[in-house]
Amino acid sequence: MIEEFLAARGAGELAHPGGTLLAHLGRTRDALAAWGARPALQVAGLAHAAYGTDGFPHPLLSPHERPVLVDFIGVEAEAVVYAYCALDREFSYPRLLTGVVRDRFTGASTQVDNGLLRDIVELTYANELDVMTQSPLLRRRHAAELRLRLGSWSAYASLPAVEALERL
Repeated sequence: MIEEFLAARGAGELAHPGGTLLAHLGRTRDALAAWGARPALQVAGLAHAAYGTDGFPHPLLSPHERPVLVDFIGVEAEAVVYAYCALDREFSYPRLLTGVVRDRFTGASTQVDNGLLRDIVELTYANELDVMTQSPLLRRRHAAELRLRLGSWSAYASLPAVEALERL
């Protein structure tokens, strides 16, 4: 089971707003499920920081271990996880709606299709809203900026995700 694997890789000990990384990953998956995301995106939510992210540089696996994660969550979910973890946020966020992203592991810029773009946006909503919910300090510091950024991507987010942002 993926939760045990992530825990064995240290997710249960890594501090994260609201407790541990493992708890955050579970809440992210749960938000996606509550919003009606397809099963592969829900599973991607559970593993969304497996390779570390630009905002949380504590990988549980190396990008070279992608086949290991594929064995646990499948090709579709792992592709979303990789795209999310690889996202060079400084480069990609301002260009995200164009579909042009940069892979922070390889430095390559690519054009993602609308399906993957929607997955990245939905996962970003779930991740960031959980962090803001769990940390009043981060919410005070970053909620306004987050509302602007995520709000500008709302055409690519589900209605429940947009409503969750409005409640923040």
